[in-house]
Amino acid sequence: MSELKGYHAHVYYDPRSRDVAERLRQSLLDRFAVQPGGFSDAPIGPHPVSQFNIKFETDAFQDVVPFLMFHRENLAVLVHPLTDDMYADHSDHALWLGTPVDLKLDGMRQRQYPGALLPTAVV
Repeated sequence: MSELKGYHAHVYYDPRSRDVAERLRQSLLDRFAVQPGGFSDAPIGPHPVSQFNIKFETDAFQDVVPFLMFHRENLAVLVHPLTDDMYADHSDHALWLGTPVDLKLDGMRQRQYPGALLPTAVV
């Protein structure tokens, strides 16, 4: 296994559930040391539907993931590690809460994450 640098959680929504996603994002920001990504209302990267993401460090996993399990209100959530293998992180090592989304992974093979996608220490 390559070095574990943290995690992403991607929360998927549609126009009818965006308000639920907004509340969930704010709840995560209020409770945990997470770094928010913006809302993507159109497909972006491997994500074929609307989503937002949060970045968090490994020691936050034990708090953030159970919170998502109980508060996602039927939204699909992808939790994946951040290692040196983007493809494996989004496929083999992915954890899904709810119904998985069919990701577009072909462009991810043998790529590493740019620094902006990795968590930094939150004070």
